[in-house]
Amino acid sequence: MEEKIRLGISSCLLGEKVRYNGGHTLDRFLADVLGQYVDYVPVCPEVEIGLPVPREALRLVKYPEDETPRLVTQKTGIDYTDRMLSWARSRLEQLGKKELCGYIFKSKSPSSGMERIKVYNEKGMAQRNGIGMFARAFMERFPLMPVEDEGRLNDIGLRENFIVRVFTYHRWRKVLNGPRTIGAVVNFHTKNKLLFMAHHPEMARQLGKLPAKAKEMPLEEFFGNYESLMMKLMTYKSTVRKNANALYHMMGYFKEQLDPDEKQELVEVIEQYRLGYYPLVVPLTLLKHYVRKYDQEYLKDQYYLNPHPVELKLRNHA
Repeated sequence: MEEKIRLGISSCLLGEKVRYNGGHTLDRFLADVLGQYVDYVPVCPEVEIGLPVPREALRLVKYPEDETPRLVTQKTGIDYTDRMLSWARSRLEQLGKKELCGYIFKSKSPSSGMERIKVYNEKGMAQRNGIGMFARAFMERFPLMPVEDEGRLNDIGLRENFIVRVFTYHRWRKVLNGPRTIGAVVNFHTKNKLLFMAHHPEMARQLGKLPAKAKEMPLEEFFGNYESLMMKLMTYKSTVRKNANALYHMMGYFKEQLDPDEKQELVEVIEQYRLGYYPLVVPLTLLKHYVRKYDQEYLKDQYYLNPHPVELKLRNHA
């Protein structure tokens, strides 16, 4: 990698002792494995608004007169909603200048949890239908940015999807930071075509048609439309069926080069993957071999073959 990707993250996940109880929730994969390839920007909303460590725990409470839950201390009922929202506006402006390519939230946190956060009513009854106050503000400010929480990242499929979205968003940022031309988008799309196909074939086709319509609208509108559809497409997880389709599509580029034995071997390996006997890395390794052997120029540039560092082993299980 030429440069490290910048990710926002809840500070406690990196081992910082900022939790309400004075502890941390160090995540070894995030800190030690993914951390080799990214630069983290740690954030702890509760400490950054001036609360001490340790401190009285906070929770979200929905009062009848309010449209959204308020952030209050569990026992004494001190309301920190206004302070949190005021700080969040300023902090989000700072984070906007960092060119983040994703954010990892702390699960179950009333300030930093991205989903299924407990929301209490006045009687103390709770439902898991809330969003942490800072997490909500962040996602509203950066609606297209890849986000996850560390709990969901224990699912290997969600982990792979999040990380591939992060790396794709990073590559897209390079396009945005360069000369903004239709040609730059076409080049980006060409290199990511198979990756998009493996996530959502129909939306990938729609995305591929956008450059042809680019001259019908202002350039910034075209870039915005492309980015919005692309990031929506990438939220869909790749599946065995969609990957097998992409693998067979790649095989078509070798129809003039592969001898009968090579074709049969490749079909057998793809089918073994499709039936669940091999992980995705197996057919991809064979295809990479043929890309090198036959010097297949188009496939050389496909990010589907290497969407993220192989050392993360994300395709050893898919």
